[in-house]
Amino acid sequence: MTRSDGGRRGPALYVVAAFAAAIVVGTLALMVPYARAGHGGAPPLVALFTATSAVCLTGHVVVDTSSYWTPFGQTMIVLLVQVGGFGIMTAASLLALLVSRRLGLRGRLLAASETKTLGLGSVRRVVVGVVVLSVIVEAGVAVVLTLRFWTAYDTALHSAAWQGIFHAVSAFNNAGFALFPNNLTSFVTDPVISLVVLVAFVLGGLGFPVLFELRRTWRRPRRLSLHSKITLWVTAVLAAIGVGAQLVLEWTNPATLGPLAVPQKALAGLFQGMTPRTAGFNTLDFGAMNETTWLVTDALMFIGTGSAGTGGGIKVTTFAILGFMIIAEARGANDVDVAGRRVAPAAQRQALAVALLGVGVSFLGTLLLLATSGIALDRVLFEAVSAFGTVGLSTGITAELPGPAQAALIVLMFIGRIGPVTAASALALRQQVRFYRLPEERPIVG
Repeated sequence: MTRSDGGRRGPALYVVAAFAAAIVVGTLALMVPYARAGHGGAPPLVALFTATSAVCLTGHVVVDTSSYWTPFGQTMIVLLVQVGGFGIMTAASLLALLVSRRLGLRGRLLAASETKTLGLGSVRRVVVGVVVLSVIVEAGVAVVLTLRFWTAYDTALHSAAWQGIFHAVSAFNNAGFALFPNNLTSFVTDPVISLVVLVAFVLGGLGFPVLFELRRTWRRPRRLSLHSKITLWVTAVLAAIGVGAQLVLEWTNPATLGPLAVPQKALAGLFQGMTPRTAGFNTLDFGAMNETTWLVTDALMFIGTGSAGTGGGIKVTTFAILGFMIIAEARGANDVDVAGRRVAPAAQRQALAVALLGVGVSFLGTLLLLATSGIALDRVLFEAVSAFGTVGLSTGITAELPGPAQAALIVLMFIGRIGPVTAASALALRQQVRFYRLPEERPIVG
């Protein structure tokens, strides 16, 4: 006999349908002639690409946001970004809540003692928490950026306020949209703008469960759940790798860090080392970077940020669980133990499934782009992984891609934004309990 929860697939499908509906509405809004600065409305592909990029919090663009779109069009973009960020944080947190509630009484109590956030919390608490968190962070970032644009760059107050609000929303939601033709490259030496934007997208990428738990237990860090500990530690390690790689590999590159003074190199390296975690902003030209830097960035973009956050990728917890599985196997251990806790076999299988799905989607996307564009593999791979990881970084080829390749990027962005969340939750909700086990046999591995 088996007991299956296969009928509980609805919530994940609702998330997909909701994001698809938001993209359709956004596309129609951007096709309105009033949204485009030039004559007539935006072509359907341009509108669809931009709406998908905004809702999926990617930041890939095929037109210049500052000059192609009117204030109305820019407002639509930032609203789509806000909807996408709020939607993914809320949906991922609620799906995690639903998964924990499917564990049964004993499992729920254990989850509650571990997470202190999503185990027995209410839907209202999650939604209100996400809204309050978003408003507080975005408002604070908007005020600082507004004052900086106004006082340091001789920008009119109303324009500075709009730039502050736009970039605050874009940063916290890890969207990467900017109101400047070259993103944030003009501010590569500005510590205020660089650091404030960096803090915003790091907070958004950690995820609501981690931030909520940090607020409650910041005086007692040992009481953090295993999820939060993994997220924080792996985020710190990957950030160090990203920053170190940027500084080492680009230190003498005359097109990136080379001309800058040492303190400016440190600032630019810090910012660019963190953005591959799905932020999408750039203060340096990625198209001028070394191929080795691209490869390191590919890996960081694929891994992504924390679960239930505004970032993408397969998530740091997925990556960490796979690493712990390898360590346990190398030691010959029967269980995967982390920080005094045993990782459930179901979580191990889900991590493996999500990672392999990510590899497969990224491979197919790269293959499609390579076949339809004729551009070199290293640039195409960077573009595909950036789209799947909902990062938005580019070597400068996005606008040059033919229609079929841009359509492939649209699919990659959508799968990358929705796929890991829905795949993980669907796998958890469909977990079966068998009351018998088949005879064991071991195929040859390796």
